[in-house]
Amino acid sequence: MASGFYNVPKAVNEPVKTYAPNSPEKKSLLETYKKMYNEKVDIPFYIGGKEIRTGNTVSIHPPHDHQHTVGHYHKAEKSHVEQAIANALEAREAWSKTPWEHRAAIFLKAAELLAGPYRDRMNASTMICQSKNVMQAEIDAACEMIDFFKFNVEFMTEIYANQPISSPGIWNRMEYRPLEGFTYAITPFNFTSIAANLCAAPVMMGNVCVWKPSDHQIYSAQVIVELFKEAGLPDGVINVVYGDPVMISDTILNHREFSGIHFTGSTHVFKMLWKQIGENIGNYKTYPRIVGETGGKDFIWSHPSADAKQLATAITRGAFEYQGQKCSAASRAYIPKSLWADVKKYVVTDLKSIKMGSPDDTSNFVNAVIHEASFDKISSFIDQAKQDKDAEIVAGGNHDKSKGYFIEPTVILAKDAKYTTMCTELFGPVITIYVYEDKDWKNSLKLVDETSEYALTGAIFSADRYVIDYATNALENAAGNFYINDKPTGAVVGQQPFGGARASGTNDKAGSIWNLLRWVSNRTIKETFVTPTDYKYPFLGE
Repeated sequence: MASGFYNVPKAVNEPVKTYAPNSPEKKSLLETYKKMYNEKVDIPFYIGGKEIRTGNTVSIHPPHDHQHTVGHYHKAEKSHVEQAIANALEAREAWSKTPWEHRAAIFLKAAELLAGPYRDRMNASTMICQSKNVMQAEIDAACEMIDFFKFNVEFMTEIYANQPISSPGIWNRMEYRPLEGFTYAITPFNFTSIAANLCAAPVMMGNVCVWKPSDHQIYSAQVIVELFKEAGLPDGVINVVYGDPVMISDTILNHREFSGIHFTGSTHVFKMLWKQIGENIGNYKTYPRIVGETGGKDFIWSHPSADAKQLATAITRGAFEYQGQKCSAASRAYIPKSLWADVKKYVVTDLKSIKMGSPDDTSNFVNAVIHEASFDKISSFIDQAKQDKDAEIVAGGNHDKSKGYFIEPTVILAKDAKYTTMCTELFGPVITIYVYEDKDWKNSLKLVDETSEYALTGAIFSADRYVIDYATNALENAAGNFYINDKPTGAVVGQQPFGGARASGTNDKAGSIWNLLRWVSNRTIKETFVTPTDYKYPFLGE
């Protein structure tokens, strides 16, 4: 299984297309968007490669135009989930024995297909039903997914090449087997690439998977299924089911052959799943692997030595790209009093220039939040801040769901460092800022560390290297991805492995060798070439 037998293509990050005005790629993408927007898709779920349609359907609507119907998807019943499990276990017989280079080739082919003929469709489906602008779709649905596939192949070969030493007369080797049983992937709406990676990473290591995408990502999930099929992934290796999440999870987690969960979603749901797995632990054939990335209350902290314009740009981009719906989005900031006036001026100027609307108008920086429940939750916090004496709306604050779920990028100034929006995860285009006295910068770092139960991403800004060193140490447990003089979003596969601790997850670092190691069960093999025939050791004498 060592990688030295083959010259595996070296992974490099996929170049991001700019989609500049009048460029061929922009014209091609928007034509695809228009075509897909006006289609009426009928999306089945998949068991053993077969398309299953139950007639029990749910309609699909773009968040930025919720009266428009793109199509519908079919919901699975419990019997279908049981079939998906049985079929995955049947597929495991051949897939787990498939040589690693053939598994690698499938995902390398998927990467090339996505870089070429599938790029527009993957991006357009993400724009339509997840309301991402052209740049946010490109860096996610195309580039990051391609990077996941290519870099994971490289990481896989590094794992297989890692072998123990052997003493004279013996040969020691390490076998990296897939887990015994089947895995379960639960994926979010906000990143198409994460949806693909959460089912693909275990599968690349020889496992089989039952995949439940978010109800709000099913359009792009369908394109992922088609991509995997054309890349040559055998039927049944990934079975896809849609429907009642509680029923699906109950059915899967009660199965004796369940061997691991790969999850991205809410902290509450992840804790409930972990509890359920614990309660069922006596029923399983093996201890399941639990890998999850959950919520965040991500921060930006600045020292008086920071540059106000750089800080303001980090706030605008970090808090409001993709409507603040990135797990890594900045949602609280701590700014020294001496910088606040300038930072406020720059941020307000930025937000006045931002356009909001449908993704097919590429001049729109902000689009819609994902669904009505999200809109209602976020807008309720904004409206409450308008009434509270210890909060002030500095910018934005308006919202309208008559056509789409649109919320203006909103900046709240909190007089209390523990004001509700400084602590509560909102997952929307809202950032709350607390202004501290310059001399209290060390104490403000304690506030950053103690305010939130989460520890996903965070950023610090300073021009003083001693301060950078101090803050880095003070916040060592506050963020799994830590940024110095940069926004807390935009982790790149192979460059910044992603994941957090505390209530933000198991910190198994998606897009790294560390994540793939969770999906193998090692077997150490020792072979002796000349086997002893006498039990006596020299110390026994004659």
